[in-house]
Amino acid sequence: MENSMDRFAGRLFGSTVSYIRRFLFRVLSVGPIPNHIAFILDGNRRYAKKWNLGEGMGHRAGFLALMSIMKYCYELGVKYVTIYAFSIDNFKRRPEEVQYVMDMMLEKIEGLLKEESIVNQYGVRVYFVGNLKLLNENVRMAAEKAMKAASNNSRSVILICVAYTSTDEIVHAAQESCEEKWTEIQSLTDARNCEIIEEKREGSNVIKLADIERHMYMGVAPDPDILVRTSGETRLSNFLLWQTSNCLLYSPRALWPEIGLRHLVWAVLNFQRIYPYLEKRRKNI
Repeated sequence: MENSMDRFAGRLFGSTVSYIRRFLFRVLSVGPIPNHIAFILDGNRRYAKKWNLGEGMGHRAGFLALMSIMKYCYELGVKYVTIYAFSIDNFKRRPEEVQYVMDMMLEKIEGLLKEESIVNQYGVRVYFVGNLKLLNENVRMAAEKAMKAASNNSRSVILICVAYTSTDEIVHAAQESCEEKWTEIQSLTDARNCEIIEEKREGSNVIKLADIERHMYMGVAPDPDILVRTSGETRLSNFLLWQTSNCLLYSPRALWPEIGLRHLVWAVLNFQRIYPYLEKRRKNI
């Protein structure tokens, strides 16, 4: 009897919290809702140290926080969510820590494919963004499988940046643009006398801004409206340097596993406050 009452109370409390959240989101929706929010998941290791948790438990707590934040974002109407899951620089950490994170990443990627996962509940399309060839084969294959499995989802999108740095992304885009332009130039060359066809040559060897942006890893999504970095840090740490020139930067002091609904609401309220300024800057570019 006591267990039944506890379950009933738990369901009642959960329903009440869900109702309050929906009401809050409805109020927020009166103003502009960000289309894209990016997160730097900072503070997992410090959280584990703070609470004297075992090796890797901070990352597991961080994953639970991520699932909650994703759910809140999609309920609010945010179309794109990007997370900085693993930097190329993180490969310099202790081998056992890197291996633990890779193993956990493989476990969570496989979890995304389950029927009851948030990906299927909210119709989320999944992109793994970065230099994926740096990942071990099992993780890379699992990432490719997850992207393929969710390729027909269209309600919302999550971009998971792994083996990623912004400088690597820019170099990659520049290299791809140069290779594409060289291929175009060669196609305009007469194979018989190796002369460029003059009427098509003009401007064909110039790499433009649009060429670079088309080859960015993040080219599958619009630029972020809000960038959130937890633990009070205000550094971008080589993340989305190209894409964040006109977005709100928000740095709550909470460690990543401590992030919650109130932080998201505060970020959106601040975005709505400066939205006219951001729009003016975008139109002037």
